[in-house]
Amino acid sequence: MANQLLRLDRSGLVLLYIFLGTLQRSGAEQIRYSVPEETEKGFFVGNISQDLGLEPWELAERRVRIVSRGKTQLFALNPRSGSLITAGRIDREELCETLSSCFLNMEILVEDTLKIYGVEVEIMDINDNSPSFREEEVEIKVSEHATPGSRFPLPNARDPDVGMNSLQRYQLNPNNYFSLQVGGRSDGAKNPELVLERSLDREKDAAHLLLLTALDGGDPVLQGTVPIRVVVLDVNDHIPKFTQSVYRVSVPENLTSGTRVLMVNATDPDEGINGEVVYSFRNMESKASEIFQLDSRTGEVLIQGPLDFEKYRFYEMEIQGQDGGGLSTTAKMLITVVDVNDNAPEITITSSTNSVLENSPPGTVIALLNVQDQDSGENGQVSCFIPNNLPFNLEKTYGNYYKLITNRALDREQVQSYNITLTATDQGHPPLSTETHISLNVADDNDNPPTFTHSSYSAYVPENNPKGASFFSVTALDWDSKENARVTYSLVEDTIQGAPLSSYISINTDTGILYALRSFDYEQFRDLQLQVMARDHGDPPLSSNVSLSVFILDQNDNAPEILYPTLPTDDSTGVELAPRSAEPGYLVTKVVAVDRDSGQNAWLSYRLLKASEPGLFSVGLHTGEQAPPNTDWRFSQAQRPGTSGSQNGDETGTWPNNQFDTEMLQAMILASASEAADGSSTLGGGAGTMGLSARYGPQFTLQHVPDYRQNVYIPGSNATLTNAAGKRDGKAPAGGNGNKKKSGKKEKK
Repeated sequence: MANQLLRLDRSGLVLLYIFLGTLQRSGAEQIRYSVPEETEKGFFVGNISQDLGLEPWELAERRVRIVSRGKTQLFALNPRSGSLITAGRIDREELCETLSSCFLNMEILVEDTLKIYGVEVEIMDINDNSPSFREEEVEIKVSEHATPGSRFPLPNARDPDVGMNSLQRYQLNPNNYFSLQVGGRSDGAKNPELVLERSLDREKDAAHLLLLTALDGGDPVLQGTVPIRVVVLDVNDHIPKFTQSVYRVSVPENLTSGTRVLMVNATDPDEGINGEVVYSFRNMESKASEIFQLDSRTGEVLIQGPLDFEKYRFYEMEIQGQDGGGLSTTAKMLITVVDVNDNAPEITITSSTNSVLENSPPGTVIALLNVQDQDSGENGQVSCFIPNNLPFNLEKTYGNYYKLITNRALDREQVQSYNITLTATDQGHPPLSTETHISLNVADDNDNPPTFTHSSYSAYVPENNPKGASFFSVTALDWDSKENARVTYSLVEDTIQGAPLSSYISINTDTGILYALRSFDYEQFRDLQLQVMARDHGDPPLSSNVSLSVFILDQNDNAPEILYPTLPTDDSTGVELAPRSAEPGYLVTKVVAVDRDSGQNAWLSYRLLKASEPGLFSVGLHTGEQAPPNTDWRFSQAQRPGTSGSQNGDETGTWPNNQFDTEMLQAMILASASEAADGSSTLGGGAGTMGLSARYGPQFTLQHVPDYRQNVYIPGSNATLTNAAGKRDGKAPAGGNGNKKKSGKKEKK
């Protein structure tokens, strides 16, 4: 029947309390609800999405969740309706025992904004507990000589409900000897007492059976009963008396088992068994019975279980002293548990990220954390900090919440990751600390362009190189990581002699190796100037350029070309005339040849391959001059063109002195030339200036011709030489080298 009433009571209260989930606010970030206890799982508590100013679908999108402080999650969020609902059975008596008000606190975290809202839920009591007695039966011994009006304490009933649902009154079954009186205590408790209404006669009734009923004020009313057996005794006219009506003591929570808390004492002036007092706990709560032990003979109260200030801070117990005659008295024992700094702070990482982008602005939130200490007073005051040498700050936000933020932009190229140590320390003596660690990786941002290993490059490629062969490589480094550091190489578009650069040279985009797409010709061009670009794969990509000079190296791939004398086109033999009176050393003709190569590859030497009369003619090894043999020709220092000439003095010596003079000078105007008729005429101009080789410019080559009066064409150039003398005077022009000897010697090159 009681269970049926309980079910009816709960269903009625559910209908009543479903309208009590009313939102109240305390400040901008405090939300209050109320909900009856013992509701089913999923019971509506309040519309949290509405009270946060959000749509229900935003709860999941903005990662709204409950941050619970307790050991068990009692509430949950319904993502479809946006409601706060119960996650299971809620027992108010288990949570708050006999407290008049029962509040549960939690935090709602809106994770995308890292904002905390405090939520307070009041658990409303329902009449779900009947009053009950600890004793199954109570025996009271009363002397037959007890006077009417004598009082005998009865056991208290216990009802964990509160308010009107708690214990309200007692009833005693009707009888002829005893009545019931209920006295009130300062704490609001009710003490039932059995009052003797008329004298007892042990010989008539040795025992009396009574029934004590305890009732609450719920609707319907719930009750509990205990049978009372009154045993009539012989005369015992003194009641034990405690030395104190109330015993008060404060004990630290770290007392060990077996430690004495206090000693109670009651005296009885009776003799024998009527004066012997036995001690016992009366109406003791189960939580206290596990902690304290009472020696029934000595009255010594001992610790038998661990004290915990964080669970129970105060104990109130009643001690009974009863003599052998059945008379008893009671005293109160009030024990206060003193907090000891035995709990280190607790750090809870509510929300965190394991990666942050470098160059993120200062103030970027890395983590949200909560710090708690179960101790009280200074022992529960906690400060949280991190090492000073890190680019982070801890800022206190709501309650005991902190947020870990950056205090400057991070640089991954300097530090790639951080192991952040969070330390929470309380103010106890000595202080206790807790550490936890957050590992944070710095994500790469594309803030470094590729950098070449050299500011410029020079490459040397022999001409006639094979097509497609690699000839050089460049390297660029990027201090970023992954795709931001992956470098691709390319050539900056340009043209060479009207053709695109890409038709001459290509580059491997991944390795930076350069390839020649053509066989280069030194005689066509001698160097290429190009730009190589290195680009990373970041977003947006970064790039840099470097100059590359490619120098073509000459190879001896061109045979000398004879410009003069020119062979007849009809395959006949060319003819050169010499006077019959020509002396040894007389210049018959000059062979003019060029080589398109350069350097040593363009140095020429001459020799006769075939002659009908080998002894009659010789050719200058380096000049190509054909004359009767004479090796005693010399130039004075002033007559020498080129780098070894243009010096004053009469010094003589062989010429040319070095390879540059040889390379520069191809021919010269002879001091005099005999005409075929009489050998007395000279070419005007005396000593002349030589033309440059193909490396330095057009060829200005002079040679003897039969008729000095005609214009002379200079092969390989756009110039002609003419006779500048105007007449035959038999003298060499001033500054010339007109030593005319009988032997016919001519100074020559």
